[in-house]
Amino acid sequence: GLGSALHGRGPPRARKPGEGAGAETLWPRDALLFAVDNLNRVEGLLPYNLSLEVVMAIEAGLGDLPLLPFSSPSSPWSSDPFSFLQSVCHTVVVQGVSALLAFPQSQGEMMELDLVSSVLHIPVISIVRHEFPRESQNPLHLQLSLENSLSSDADVTVSVLTMNNWYNFSLLLCQEDWNITDFLILTQNNSKFHLGSIINITTNLSSTEDLLSFLHVQLESIKNSTPTMVMFGCDMESIRRIFELTTQFGVTPPELRWVLGDSQNVEELRTEGLPLGLIAHGKTTQSIFEYYVQDAMELVARAVATATMIQPELALIPSTMNCMDVEVANLTSGQYLSRFLANTTFRGLSGSIRVKGSTIISSENNFFIWNLQHDPMGKPMWTRLGRWQGGKIVMDYGVWPEQAQRHKTHLQHPRKLHLRVVTLIEHPFVFTREVDDEGLCPAGQLCLNPLTNDSSVLDSLFSSLHSSNDTVPIKFKKCCYGYCIDLLEKLAEDLNFDFDLYIVGDGKYGAWKNGHWTGLVGDLLSGSAHLAVTSFSINTARSQVIDFTSPFFSTSLGILVRTRDTAAPIGAFMWPLHWTMWLGIFVALHITAIFLTLYEWKSPFGLTPKGRNRSKVFSFSSALNVCYALLFGRTAAIKPPKCWTGRFLMNLWAIFCMFCLSTYTANLAAVMVGEKIYEELSGIHDPKLHHPSQGFRFGTVRESSAEDYVRQSFPEMHEYMRRYNVPATPDGVEYLKNDPEKLDAFIMDKALLDYEVSIDADCKLLTVGKPFAIEGYGIGLPPNSPLTSNISELISQYKSHGFMDVLHDKWYKVVPCGKRSFAVTETLQMGIKHFSGLFVLLCIGFGLSILTTIGEHIVYRLLLPRIKNKSRLQYWLHTSQRLHRALNTSFVEEKQQRFKTKRVEKRSNVGPRQHSSVWNTSSLSHDNRQKYVFSDEGGQNQLGIQAHQDIPLPPRRRELPASLTTNGKADSLNGARNSVMQELSELEKQIQVIRQELQLAVSRKTELEEYQRTNRTCES
Repeated sequence: GLGSALHGRGPPRARKPGEGAGAETLWPRDALLFAVDNLNRVEGLLPYNLSLEVVMAIEAGLGDLPLLPFSSPSSPWSSDPFSFLQSVCHTVVVQGVSALLAFPQSQGEMMELDLVSSVLHIPVISIVRHEFPRESQNPLHLQLSLENSLSSDADVTVSVLTMNNWYNFSLLLCQEDWNITDFLILTQNNSKFHLGSIINITTNLSSTEDLLSFLHVQLESIKNSTPTMVMFGCDMESIRRIFELTTQFGVTPPELRWVLGDSQNVEELRTEGLPLGLIAHGKTTQSIFEYYVQDAMELVARAVATATMIQPELALIPSTMNCMDVEVANLTSGQYLSRFLANTTFRGLSGSIRVKGSTIISSENNFFIWNLQHDPMGKPMWTRLGRWQGGKIVMDYGVWPEQAQRHKTHLQHPRKLHLRVVTLIEHPFVFTREVDDEGLCPAGQLCLNPLTNDSSVLDSLFSSLHSSNDTVPIKFKKCCYGYCIDLLEKLAEDLNFDFDLYIVGDGKYGAWKNGHWTGLVGDLLSGSAHLAVTSFSINTARSQVIDFTSPFFSTSLGILVRTRDTAAPIGAFMWPLHWTMWLGIFVALHITAIFLTLYEWKSPFGLTPKGRNRSKVFSFSSALNVCYALLFGRTAAIKPPKCWTGRFLMNLWAIFCMFCLSTYTANLAAVMVGEKIYEELSGIHDPKLHHPSQGFRFGTVRESSAEDYVRQSFPEMHEYMRRYNVPATPDGVEYLKNDPEKLDAFIMDKALLDYEVSIDADCKLLTVGKPFAIEGYGIGLPPNSPLTSNISELISQYKSHGFMDVLHDKWYKVVPCGKRSFAVTETLQMGIKHFSGLFVLLCIGFGLSILTTIGEHIVYRLLLPRIKNKSRLQYWLHTSQRLHRALNTSFVEEKQQRFKTKRVEKRSNVGPRQHSSVWNTSSLSHDNRQKYVFSDEGGQNQLGIQAHQDIPLPPRRRELPASLTTNGKADSLNGARNSVMQELSELEKQIQVIRQELQLAVSRKTELEEYQRTNRTCES
């Protein structure tokens, strides 16, 4: 831990915590507790999880600080210095403190602290009200003065008078005992100043009539000799009352200039009842005693932190462990720490903290100077003119009263404000083009591109630009135009100001780098520019150091990728349907084929041996053939099912195929022609960004709000993408469009990316993912700028009146992908690359057909002989008719013989009787029918032919044609009826004969199968 000790004594009257530093009695105890609590909450102030601890001691070192402030009126230290040193050492130093914080009240106490720091080798920081002169320059003893560290009101007031050449002045006092000694000394030491009258209105403030008459006499007497009046000791209420009375009754001369000599609180400044041209000064923050204590403690903490990172053993382990027995070493821990104390600077609560010389800690808080002027709307407004820093006035912008007086006549208004505006090129917000031959801009605003942010170089360039002899090199001159330039011109018109425009030197938006702000933010803080107008994102880090107007454009961050037209891959023809749909189709196809087979074999009318004993059989392979033919619309000979259920299911499958194929055909052209591949990113949380694969590259613009967002939200992602970050947005877009591309994704403001997509003639760019990090573009101004509220009010009016919509339509309504409309006919044509997969599929089919042929020979020569030897695997008719024939030779030969017999019978029936009645089904002769029986004798299959007696059939009756009358009717209806009855009876007889023949065939088949089974059993 870090220890800090307190010691001091003294004082007279009490003071409450938070009271100004001018109070006489200090309360260090509360201030120390306040400082320790605040600093321990600051992350990263101390390394290695160190924290601040305070050891409090008073006088003899009794261990704690009493409730009353330093109340001992006498000190025993001067009588016995050795005892005093022992007391301090045993109570404080041996507890391992790094430094002492003391609050001495006299010169003697300062000398005693010098002795402590010199003997014990421990740094001491004395917080004093007035700086004590010291003869010794002990680097271990530093003093922080409350009053001398503040810039004097008298110094600021004298600087204001000198700046405007107001050397003849009078004083107006509202309090009789007000101390103006410092101011009078400064003016008397300068021979240019002439003091007129000192008007004391303390006794006349109660009576209005007395005050008016007194002011009338006094002001009339000085109006010709001293036209400047400086007021001291007047609060804001008294000032307002004085000016309201003098203005109402016309007492104040109009040419009189007024200056407030006392520091004012910026929050209490008002405009009602005050005269135009009134000058005031003050601080934006009021320093109090607690702030100085905290800054002193933070100085020690920062020094210890820096020293610890270099030599922790020397910075954290005090050299003084045994009192009055200090080891002589080359460098003690206190001496080592004092080096870092002298070189530590930071911005504290009380001001800018740094060590001057070797013993004085300076806390400098700048004064700001304001002037009451008219705003563009005609209302009174406090305008900041500059700041008082380092003993001099640093001009800001605006018109100083004396300068305005020199540039006007009695009929003219004061000269316009002249501002310097910095911008950054970002399409469509800011474009640039070259100037003409004369160095002018026919359109847009003339702007300079000086490639620097040095204010002195900018001053010289713009001075030369506005002079009669323009010597600015033409390479620095550009013409700026765009969304933000139109907005700037509108603001300049409404706020009545002129401006000089230049492009930021380093091309950056602004980030904290190497101890300072870069880009636009750095130019605003250094005073080089008064406005920053471009696509300037408002974020937390920037808002802490500069002012922003209300947003004039709302946006977010987005991701830009490039689309690529590529040759359709092999499986492109399958893209119109999802893989799950393809899988569903082929699963449904095979299920349908199975059910078709089952229905056909279970139906009494099916195309099976049990159905109608047809020569063809509907097997599972036949069902697959039917289903595939219907799916792909193949016009080939198929074997359709014969049963009613099978045909219904086949038609249902045909309807299913029709809808699937029509959907496929409708989507095929759109999918294959319009297909563009790109990196699919869901947003900033996409795994490709958080866990980038090999070769995946993405980046953003350096020192932009996008980089700041990624750095704060996703440190690991930022560390990876740093190598791919680019200087500006056009560079990132170009890296995406390069062949080969240098980036796979580009993160930036979506407003900028949308514009790049809209102007991309090749339609290669695309924004992907959900927007993230909602932000807005605002106009940047220096801190505490009085123009911030006015510009914000105008921007709100522009939004409500539609001016911002007009700007958006002007710069964003462009034809997206300009060349797309000219390439429609080209993109609708599908070349061989789109169907390369089909050709590859056909080639694969050729290869598979060769393998299938080889497989057929393997099955025929190796597999079938083995299956024949197994009696249980002989029946394959339900699966494949060809496989069944190959395994059952008798079935094949019997079918062939029947086929030949039918052919002979058909030939014998061809003749003049082909016109016989359709009802006669006995046209096929059954003569010479034979059955072939397979017998196995002597180990060989021999064909035994057994002639079997034909079954006698009834003689066929020859029908004679009936004689017809002239109207086409038969002579006798009874003759026709008799012939029909006879033919029906003949048919019934034939049916009986066929049934008998079938019964005989079935019994014969059973005998043959039993005979064949018996032979195989004997052989085995």
